[in-house]
Amino acid sequence: MERQLASIQKIKSVESIEGADNIEKVSVLGWHCVAKKGEFKVGDRCIYCEIDSVLPEKPEFEFLRKNNFRIRTIKLRGQISQGICFPLDIIVSDKRLSYLEGADVTEELGVIKYEPKLPGHLGGIAKGFRPSYIPKTDETRIQSCPDVLIRHFGDSCYYTEKMDGTSVSVWNKDGCKGISSRKLELKEDDTSAYWIAVKRLEMLKRLDQIKFNICVQGELVGPGIQGNKYRLKETDIFLFNIFNIDEQRYLNFDEMVDVSIEMGLKMVPILGKVELKFSSVDDIVEFAKGKSMINPEIMREGIVVRPLQEKTDEELGRFSFKVVNADFLIKFGE
Repeated sequence: MERQLASIQKIKSVESIEGADNIEKVSVLGWHCVAKKGEFKVGDRCIYCEIDSVLPEKPEFEFLRKNNFRIRTIKLRGQISQGICFPLDIIVSDKRLSYLEGADVTEELGVIKYEPKLPGHLGGIAKGFRPSYIPKTDETRIQSCPDVLIRHFGDSCYYTEKMDGTSVSVWNKDGCKGISSRKLELKEDDTSAYWIAVKRLEMLKRLDQIKFNICVQGELVGPGIQGNKYRLKETDIFLFNIFNIDEQRYLNFDEMVDVSIEMGLKMVPILGKVELKFSSVDDIVEFAKGKSMINPEIMREGIVVRPLQEKTDEELGRFSFKVVNADFLIKFGE
């Protein structure tokens, strides 16, 4: 599922906020936002812009300048607000009234995704775009796909800690090995955080132990990365995906655990197995809260949920989603 930073959505509910005279809570999809009182009513169409959207420098978005036009998770009068609902008239084209619910207007509004960057040399030197046979690592937030909880009610899943770092992919295809960030393949560079961690863990060598063409994907964490919230002394990688390049499929849970053990590489913390029986998005968001297994002194960012046996979903593609703890985002200004 391609992330829609700005889309046409319907207001699902409008609720008052205790002690607030000028603002109220509105809900779209599985998200809760703060809006001006009386600006929307249930059933109205709006333009919903997700958190981590960066809006263009235009007069109508000037109130976001102090945040460099980035939409963050905030709390107003005790109410968590994730995203902004705008009236349709911020789209100036005549076709705005014809947009159907769910229509993507990211490009029309000029919205881009906020991408945190590693400082200086730590990000490495780009060799080119990642190969087409290596899958992307983006996960959809459950608030953007709430019907997944209905379609897959009762499914047997496992859930892992969502770690706050940056993703790295390491692969071997017919003897051709490489590493990439989320978007770019990286040249070998002894000053790059990616290459430092991959070499220390001997990941390229360990790929030779596997009989099929393989891509392992993990979270790169440590000094210089996202503030090093886990207070690690050196960069490290925790696996969360293993992809069979020959068959173009992700390994099932048991297969992935076996291969990671065979390679001698650690996975992101596996928190347990769960039947997907949540009655609402708010329930699973509450379920996702807890302490980090990497550093119990901090709260975890959230969880990632996947089925024990890989399957597809009509909306997501691969059935996999993340549940992020809003308290974590507020604490760290994200």
